[in-house]
Amino acid sequence: MRILLTGATSQLGHAALPLLVAEGADVIALSRRSVAGGGAGVDWKVARLPDALPALPTLDGIVSFGPLDDLARWLATLADAPARIVVATSSMSAVSKRDASVPEDRAVAERLQRGEAMLQGECERLGMRWTILRPTMIYGVGRDRNLTPIVRRARRWRLFPYPRGTGLRQPVHAQDVANAAIAALHRDAAASRVIELGGGERLRVEDMFQRVRTSLGCRSLALPVSLRWMPIAARAVPRLRGALSRLEQDLVADNTVATELLGIHPRPFRPMPATWEASP
Repeated sequence: MRILLTGATSQLGHAALPLLVAEGADVIALSRRSVAGGGAGVDWKVARLPDALPALPTLDGIVSFGPLDDLARWLATLADAPARIVVATSSMSAVSKRDASVPEDRAVAERLQRGEAMLQGECERLGMRWTILRPTMIYGVGRDRNLTPIVRRARRWRLFPYPRGTGLRQPVHAQDVANAAIAALHRDAAASRVIELGGGERLRVEDMFQRVRTSLGCRSLALPVSLRWMPIAARAVPRLRGALSRLEQDLVADNTVATELLGIHPRPFRPMPATWEASP
């Protein structure tokens, strides 16, 4: 099977690439910058969607971890289907941020929803089978922008401030998302489906951060912060307004369809020190 992998240097790309190679796929991996080496089964190409790509051989499938709208715009330039199947990732933010109080968050949801619709339309025009995954917060390969930066600061300063939020979270490991994407390539029942995907357990915001602290691998001073201080924090650090406004909201997914159609059983949230280390 020959697969085009977009977003190959993202956290999901890092998780999926060795899994694809392990199952015998020939992978054409796209990156915006030159990548040294690649190993057996991987052919790196420097490209940036929606710009035209270098000449490609016949593809069996496309796995996309990049922006949905960029993928759709590239497909819109083609007269013939480049592959039989497209599996792409969106985000549960398409739902959870739709009615957010912060305009920037609503804009994120709107772009995701628009990208999903564009991709579906182009796939149907070209006669391609499509599946879209909506993961929750992703972690696990030391490249996320949510929890890993918190870990790095805590290790540096030996201080671990965290909010006492009661909203539920359902972090999903990058390898579980990658496995779901690969499973969707082989499951006809996943065709024309938008599938939610969360981790193997739901836990309160406060409990999630406590587990992160336990996984630091070093001593730290816990600094729980009452929710009454969140408005002040939001004014002091405007880029955190959205995240702070959702501390009492449940940001979860229903894994029923992912389990039934893809055979995926995501792991519970049990981070270890190595969870936050980025592999080369």
